[in-house]
Formats: sequence, structure tokens, C-alpha cells
Amino acid sequence: MNQNNSRGKRGTMSKLSLAFGWILLSLLGSQILPAAAEGYSVGLTEDKPYIHVIHEGKSVRIARIQDPNFELRGYYAKTARKCPPFCLKPMHAAPGVETIGEVELFDFMEGPLRDGTGLLIDARTPAWHTKGTIPGAVSYPFTLLTKPADDPVWDKILPKFGVVPARNTGLWEQILEKLGLREKRKVRGKWDFTHAKELVLFCNGPACGQSPRAIRGLVAIGYPPEKIRYYRGGMQMWEIWGLTTVKPKSSGKPER
Repeated sequence: MNQNNSRGKRGTMSKLSLAFGWILLSLLGSQILPAAAEGYSVGLTEDKPYIHVIHEGKSVRIARIQDPNFELRGYYAKTARKCPPFCLKPMHAAPGVETIGEVELFDFMEGPLRDGTGLLIDARTPAWHTKGTIPGAVSYPFTLLTKPADDPVWDKILPKFGVVPARNTGLWEQILEKLGLREKRKVRGKWDFTHAKELVLFCNGPACGQSPRAIRGLVAIGYPPEKIRYYRGGMQMWEIWGLTTVKPKSSGKPER
């Protein structure tokens, strides 16, 4: 009886292992070939044929151009522009600010941007923004984000970035913060950046200085650099990879 029971258990375990193996293989297969399964010969990454973002209240699918013979034309296809002013910019816009590429931007779009804890900022002037931008982006030109800390424009902008006016804390709150029992507030001047949104800024590409200037402007007024990312590739690399762009329906005026 014991031998029979033992054989039965082994047989059951063998079937379970085989079933688990098929499930695992199916999952791996769906991760490896999703683009082809969806009819996309050119995916975003190995496991993402496309993603969706909300732009001006509507869902927009971000994908790459599928035509292998497509050639980029126009401004972003140019390889030479007068330098200065169109000189290649450093990889890092400011100390503590992370520089990211397209894949990291996709992750940001499906994470902080989607759940409302992040903003994708087009730091170019409104004239550039209206010509076409990355889906999900909002316009905050570098000309606004480089204002002095005491400029009233920040009173309109920063609350939209999750920043609130600083307030005086009581003794008990200060004790809890020192003991590590309460999140330490990030107060800079008259602003509390504790719950500031994660930001990704971009402009026209590696030779564009608009988003680096905007980033330095934000850091100068106290925005935590660890909450800012720099998409250095900008519109030029976005267009070179054949990724979806949109033309804003608004007049191109910045979000304020």
C-alpha cells in the first residue's frame, strides 16, 4: 500500500510539474513574442509592442512606424546646425538629476505619469510645442521655469507640481521627524516639496539647451533633483525612432 501511495504521489507531482512547465513556457512565449502576436513587426521593446497614455483627455497609443523603408525628413533629420547655439549638451543637466532614454521614459509613462504622481514636461517654447510633441506631455516653457524664486509665477506653477506652501511644524512633529517616525519634510524657502511630483523634462534633443535650463531653474528654487529626470534625446531621438507624436489642440499656451 505504501509503495502504491508513493507511486501515486510521484505521478501527481510529475503531472503538476509538467502543467507548471507549460504555463511557464506560455508566459515566457507571450513575453518574448508579443509584438509579432499583435501584428507589430517593430515593437517598442522586446515585451512591449506599444503603450497607451492620456493626452488632452484621450487615450493615445504610442508605437513605432512599421514601414521599414520610412525615412525621417525635416528639422529632426538634420545632422548639422550652427554651433553655437546648437552645440551638443552634456549628458547630465544638473547634479543629482538622472538622465534617461526612451525605455525609461516608457516605464515612467506607465508608472508615475499614469497614476498622477508624475508629469512629462515639454520645456520648449509654445511655438515648438504646437508643431508636435510627445503624447502625454504638458507645456511649461523654460522661460517660465527659469524665473527667480520670488517671482509670482511660481505661485501658479508649483501647486500643479504637487508642491504646497510650507507651514510651521509643532515640537511634537519635529521630534517624530528626528526619531524617523514621521517623513522628514523637504522645505525650501516658502515651499514644501515633500510630495512634489516626479518630473521628466525634454526639449528638441541633445543639442537643445531649453530643458537643461528649465531643470537648473527648478533645482535653483529648491525642487528636489532626485525627483527630476532629463530625457536628453528629446524630440529628435523620439522622431528618429519613429515614435508617435501629437499636435496639441490647444493654442500652445503653457499650463499655468
